[in-house]
Amino acid sequence: MDKLQKYFIRIRKLLDNTFFRILFFIILGIVLYAAMYSNVKPEKLNVSLFSVAEKTIRSPGTVEDKKSTENKRKDALDQVQDVYALKKEYTQNRVDLISSIFQSAVEVNDEIKEEMKKQQETATVEKPAKGEPSVSDKVTKLKAKLTSTVSDDLSDQVFSALVQSSKDELSIAKDLTVTAINNVMTKRISADEVENAKKRVEEEIKYTTLNDNLRIAAIELGRYAVIQNEFYDSVATEELRQQAAESVEPVKILQGQIIVEEGKLINQDIYRQLKLVGLLNNEKSFKPFIGLGMLIIIMLSAIYYYFYQMKSHPEKRQTHLLLFGIIFILSIFIMKIVSMLQIFNYSGIGYIFPAAMGGMIIKILIDEKLAILMSIIMAVCGSILFNEGVTGTLNFSEGIYFLFSALAGILFLSGQNHRSKILQAGSFAAIVNLLTIQALLFLPNGQFSWLEYGYYFITALVSGIGSAVLTIGFLPFLEASFGILSTMRLIELSNPNHPLLRKILIEAPGTYHHSVMVANLAETACEAIGANGLLARVGSYYHDIGKTKRPNFFIENQMHHENPHDRLPPDKSAHIIIAHVTDGANMLMKHHMPKEIVDIAEQHHGTTLLKFFYHKALQSDAEIKEEEFRYPGPKAQSKESAVVGIADSVEAAVRSLSQPTPELIESLVKKIVADRLQDGQLNECDITIKEIEIVSHTLCETLKGIFHSRIEYPEMTKKKVKQG
Repeated sequence: MDKLQKYFIRIRKLLDNTFFRILFFIILGIVLYAAMYSNVKPEKLNVSLFSVAEKTIRSPGTVEDKKSTENKRKDALDQVQDVYALKKEYTQNRVDLISSIFQSAVEVNDEIKEEMKKQQETATVEKPAKGEPSVSDKVTKLKAKLTSTVSDDLSDQVFSALVQSSKDELSIAKDLTVTAINNVMTKRISADEVENAKKRVEEEIKYTTLNDNLRIAAIELGRYAVIQNEFYDSVATEELRQQAAESVEPVKILQGQIIVEEGKLINQDIYRQLKLVGLLNNEKSFKPFIGLGMLIIIMLSAIYYYFYQMKSHPEKRQTHLLLFGIIFILSIFIMKIVSMLQIFNYSGIGYIFPAAMGGMIIKILIDEKLAILMSIIMAVCGSILFNEGVTGTLNFSEGIYFLFSALAGILFLSGQNHRSKILQAGSFAAIVNLLTIQALLFLPNGQFSWLEYGYYFITALVSGIGSAVLTIGFLPFLEASFGILSTMRLIELSNPNHPLLRKILIEAPGTYHHSVMVANLAETACEAIGANGLLARVGSYYHDIGKTKRPNFFIENQMHHENPHDRLPPDKSAHIIIAHVTDGANMLMKHHMPKEIVDIAEQHHGTTLLKFFYHKALQSDAEIKEEEFRYPGPKAQSKESAVVGIADSVEAAVRSLSQPTPELIESLVKKIVADRLQDGQLNECDITIKEIEIVSHTLCETLKGIFHSRIEYPEMTKKKVKQG
């Protein structure tokens, strides 16, 4: 494991270089491209016209069948009948015309009667009255009242009959003729039906009580009045044709649609459709590969941007990048293996993929936002890999399933940082998987048997529980290989039953109590400045583990015991005190504790001076070197180490006070912090002066709360001391 860790460390260091970082993303892109290449590669079929299909062929995409659309549009146009408009005004016009003819005949007769009456009144012997005009003269007068067209179209027999009839006879003839014309012309009369319409008018008039001459005249007038009243309307017809053409929906060959079933003959239409969807002669088609490349670039750009804007130490960022890459490639590899099972034609085989695994590992080891980003990318990749043999298509059902499953695992683990919660998160993901599958099955109103429901239940369960099992299995390996100290690992290390913590409790109980107090102070202070409070707490538990080697040489463990330093020279005592730092670091490394915990144990004293023993040594030997009474360091390299070091000194100093007051505590804290700053102990970490002020204030407030009872009731404390 150590060799593997060193190997990963070397790779991580390479990622500090921009070239190797870009190369890393190129490798990720190649892996993605290789995994999805076969799923987008256009399928080339060796089929010929009028051959028998060796397998069922589906369309790889949605394409408009323009020829079928055009044929359908043509059929729709052929079904549109010509529009003929009925000219209703023609009926009234013809009726008015015939009525005018009859009226003109009446007027002619009236005029003749008037003229004869005048002649009789003015007649004399010399100039007697003229006789009644001849029929020919009457006809001439009647024609004069009519248009030349009417006069020419009607025979003289009609006019003779009209002028020879009385007013009453003309009135009856007019009514009968007009009625017959109305009855016939209110109906549509096309050019081909004009003669039939004329005959209908003739039939209506033929059997009337009119005299023969007038009846014949009325028949001719009726036939003359009937004309075509239905005409072809080109504008309306064109509008209907346009509406019919627009109402035709484009004929599309849908993605996944069966073009030809296995064993069916490939006729000309099927062969045309195969060519249309690109399944024939498509070896020169590069669009799917370009599309896949663009999609991968988008996904990798999102990942690159995430790490680019990540505000953390470069070493930590590169570690997370390498870890993400390994988990991502591992997830894609498992997904590809599962997708290859599609050759067995198991419906919904993709539901068995442990979709929540990658997201949960990223959530635990790195960050929740990155875990969600990875879940989205994995859902996109899954929709391509599980396209059920239809190249170039997207299986949105599988993609939605993968996304919901991963999000369920990630969200369940939010705030649940115990390793035991991973299995619960997997169970929760399995429930979400099952509900998602049910929803996807119900959406298209599909019909499924209980056996199929059982199958989907098993796949959902395997996916969820499998995600948890794989997460639990991979976590220790990844944590050890990358030296990652996850929140879950920290919580496990804070368990009082940990062998090292029990060792401190049993062998150095005073140190254990001191460590717990320091942990409370350090955690609160770190959280106040945005540092890792949990790391500070756990680091505080173990920071003095080295004291278990010689517990009686440390004052907190010298209860009712003689101080052994009274019998030792100051340099020897200093050596023993200083050694607890290196002893502790060695013990922690021996137990394979995380590097962050070891660093806190090594750095919490920095290179501070053991002032008591140094001044004691100066009293006996003026040539003593100050370096011999300083801790070996290194100085604090992180905010957590710096805060633990300050909290350690502050807790020990305040505990030594017999009467701690708020003012005294505040003065002591400020003095210790000032000494650390003046001694340069905080120069090598990224803590700011403002953050140091916040740490000082937080430590004061926390200590005031701890020693509240002693501060509020000093008289009671004095009584207890006297009684002791």
